[in-house]
Amino acid sequence: MDTDTDITEEHDLLPPAEELDDDVFPSSDIDLAHLDEDDADWIAAELAELEEAQQEEARPFIGRVAVIGYPNVGKSTLVNRLSGTRIAIVHETAGVTRDRKEIECEWNGERFILVDTGGVDEGDHSLMSKAIRRQVDSAIGECDLVLLVVDGQQGISAADHELAELLRTSRARVRLVANKVDNPRNENEAAEFFELGLGMPIPVSAHHGNNTGDLLDIVVEELHEIGTPFHRDDDKAIRIAIVGRPNVGKSTLANAILGQGRHIVADMPGTTRDAVDTRFEFEGRDIILVDTAGLRRRRSGQDPLDYYSEVRALQAADRADVAILLVDASMGVRENDLAVADAMRERDCCVIVGLSKWDINDVDLFDVTETIAQKLRQRPEVVTTSSTENRNIHKLLRKAIELHDRATKRVGTGEFNRVLKELKERTPPPLDKKTRRRLNLLYGTQIQAGPPKVRVYVNDKGLMTRSYGYYLENQLRERFGFEGCPLNIEYRSRA
Repeated sequence: MDTDTDITEEHDLLPPAEELDDDVFPSSDIDLAHLDEDDADWIAAELAELEEAQQEEARPFIGRVAVIGYPNVGKSTLVNRLSGTRIAIVHETAGVTRDRKEIECEWNGERFILVDTGGVDEGDHSLMSKAIRRQVDSAIGECDLVLLVVDGQQGISAADHELAELLRTSRARVRLVANKVDNPRNENEAAEFFELGLGMPIPVSAHHGNNTGDLLDIVVEELHEIGTPFHRDDDKAIRIAIVGRPNVGKSTLANAILGQGRHIVADMPGTTRDAVDTRFEFEGRDIILVDTAGLRRRRSGQDPLDYYSEVRALQAADRADVAILLVDASMGVRENDLAVADAMRERDCCVIVGLSKWDINDVDLFDVTETIAQKLRQRPEVVTTSSTENRNIHKLLRKAIELHDRATKRVGTGEFNRVLKELKERTPPPLDKKTRRRLNLLYGTQIQAGPPKVRVYVNDKGLMTRSYGYYLENQLRERFGFEGCPLNIEYRSRA
């Protein structure tokens, strides 16, 4: 055998089983003696970097910062600028942001959370405005620091005075930010906002980035003084989002789960436009239920409100641990349902399928289950349900909790490599017919939980084929109970 072209048989994949380290996280001193020296050194260095990165991720956030203001003063643009993201929705129409969004931000090595809120209009007494006001009040109460954003171009307004009065009575720590000061020559004009009684305003331009670094310096300084450090996983609640096409009964299911009519239900599709988070307890577990707007296929001429409903639904999936994909059993599984499931997988959200309206359908459950198993990579479990009859509502919740627990478990490194070796022996990796080189699985470890992400070190990832990749994914999902979970497999090889 030509050792330069086929290295598969040069050494075993693993040392003897008794030598394996079964620690959850692999440290760089794990025995790699079964590998040749170059591979062992390379993988050891990779594992050391991985451990350092995870220790960095374990650092606490130094606090939370709420960003509030009148509609259309540029709050979401400012949040995106400060966080270096495009997560917050930005649109010329006032009032696009309705529900709170928590966005991670890092500055000078310190991490904190920015909370983007809907615009507060004290003169608007609509139900939506009142809901936004409640969200803003909650954000003020939960955050260590509040940034009151005002429009530096329009000047001071009665609405600004109303918000300033609200903040003064809340006893919150507030910094005043005059946005849209695009020309540095006009920064002195922002001083007129001093009359709000919240200190000297900080002139910035979220659009151009002027003075945003100075604002971040002030935020970090304030949080060092008054911030409450926390970790992302301090809240042990399981976030469950209800997703699906419009008019499949998402709000009806939410009402059945919560036991009361907290969500508007109507026969016309599209009743729900915003994600509404509701916390409750179920069988000793803390649950946050997210009822979302229906997802449609994107089309030309689409109502802008439908578009933003879809965006909010996908953002709800971003912050959810498990998505209950509700499918109208009377219509069967459609391509749109599969597209929603794929969207959840792409956002690292676990999926369980709930067949709604089961009491009024004649669809064959086996056919539906087979279709889902064939079409969806995450292999989600299917539960029949009827919200109007309260059928299997508790079973659906229990299955969602069970799925969350499976997705957040960690597989020991030794166990993972034993399974990897077994899979390799059962179905040998592919051989490149031109070069006569065979893919070699050198080592593997789980690098993240919730959802699970694993890393497999190989001799040359260019030798991996699509079919063998699917084989490994399906087998690992089955062996470790990751059905319904978006299993991310990262293949690494030396440059």
